[in-house]
Amino acid sequence: MQEKSVITSTIETARGVFAPGHLGELTQVVDFALVDAVLEETGRREKRLRLLPSRVVVYFVLALALFEHRSYRTVWSQLTAALTPLALVRPAVSSLTRARRRVGAAPLRRLFETLAGPVARPGQEGSFWRGLRTVAVDGTLLHTPDDETLTWHYPKRAGEGLEFGYPLLRLLTLVECGTRALIAAAFGPESQGELHYAKRLLTSLDETMLLLADTAFDGNEFLDAVHQSGARFLVRSGARRVPTPAEHLGDGSYIARIGYGVLPVRIIEATLTVTLADGTVRTEQWRLITNLLDPVRYPSAELVELYHRRWQAETTYFSINLDLSAVIAAG
Repeated sequence: MQEKSVITSTIETARGVFAPGHLGELTQVVDFALVDAVLEETGRREKRLRLLPSRVVVYFVLALALFEHRSYRTVWSQLTAALTPLALVRPAVSSLTRARRRVGAAPLRRLFETLAGPVARPGQEGSFWRGLRTVAVDGTLLHTPDDETLTWHYPKRAGEGLEFGYPLLRLLTLVECGTRALIAAAFGPESQGELHYAKRLLTSLDETMLLLADTAFDGNEFLDAVHQSGARFLVRSGARRVPTPAEHLGDGSYIARIGYGVLPVRIIEATLTVTLADGTVRTEQWRLITNLLDPVRYPSAELVELYHRRWQAETTYFSINLDLSAVIAAG
């Protein structure tokens, strides 16, 4: 009689019809209980047992954001690959579409708000500078589907009587430097400028933070609002801003007032020399604005060097898939 061996596997899943809720690695990051809580809070829990429970739909939409170039069927297959022994029903594309509409955007938005936030430990290198948590703000443009259900809100660009390209969405994020963790996000039609959406992020700032931003954010009203939040800021000034010195400081910086002379700021002027890969040397004149007024406690040379962390807001867009994409897709 020949010897035989049996290979078995153990699959951990949620109970009963909710088994597909344990979909791949996503549940290692976003727990069942959290998804159930946001569904309950937003009133999107199913009122009767379904083959596509709301919890499953949330994980499916998150996966669509991670695999944005894959079809519904492919993404579903990837999510349930380890659950093959359970003989799950494979839903039709139309069923998945209706399920997304049923759940809507609210749970995804609440899930993002719950998970977003700084993660660096106090004093962590790259995330803190002289006791302040460094955060950066920046914007980008995303293409949205050319569909009538979206173009009413995200119109195409128009020339002389001719629309062209895909509808554009403007996205602004507040990012923790060092970890590149998302703290907050705001988005809407491209027709509104970056400052319009950046103002929505101000409630996420506090007195422990130092905000880094480029010239698009040097508006007087915006800087005053950041200051009122208790946060500090270090922003590159636009070329047309030429502040009048009110007091010269020992390190070469000076105090000026902006916004009808109400907000005192410190101006740091620096000359930067950039050497490109082909050996080309370029010199740039920078003017930074900050409400860190003490030149001894906050040295100018360190602030000029620190400003480069701002680029982490831009690289974040290339390094992660935003959960916010799921909110847009579900809306």
